[in-house]
Amino acid sequence: MPERNPAALEFLLNRRSRPAKTLTTPVPDRAELEPILTAALRTPDHGKLEPWRLIVLERDALARLGDVAGVQAAAANLGDAQIAKARNQFDIGNLAVVVVESPVASDKVPAIEQTYSAGAVCLALLNAALAAGWGANWLSGWATHDRGFVQEGLGLAAHERVAGIIHIGTEKMAPPERPRPNPEDKITWQSA
Repeated sequence: MPERNPAALEFLLNRRSRPAKTLTTPVPDRAELEPILTAALRTPDHGKLEPWRLIVLERDALARLGDVAGVQAAAANLGDAQIAKARNQFDIGNLAVVVVESPVASDKVPAIEQTYSAGAVCLALLNAALAAGWGANWLSGWATHDRGFVQEGLGLAAHERVAGIIHIGTEKMAPPERPRPNPEDKITWQSA
């Protein structure tokens, strides 16, 4: 019989992201954040390539990135509402971790599997923050896909891209539960 971890399964069955706009201070300090980041790096990684890296954004860095997002959005001729939306996640954040997909040349591991691994880091980071008692939310948005923003604001190399930004903080209100997929609609069983 396999060793069971009922508490972990219960957590996964009931986990719920917390909208970034509902997160406030306090945020984890570096000592509190370290085990969360370490847990995220234990993600599945075919070939042990580690095709990702993390950038921790503290409040001043988020404020700077809000300005960069605003400038880049204006340069892209986005409207005022889109510019405000591009800035918003940086303007409201107090702590966030950027998961950067940083693919590694490999004859054995296809690029798409490295992308999946970077996405797995995002989910592992989100779940680790929630399990540690913090509120957390996985976001992307226009700026994360804009080359000017990611190069100027985050210093990403030409072959890198943002897999996600995980905002972490103290939730000021619990969000209502949302509808979840019906397993009968999403699961197919094959026995032969």
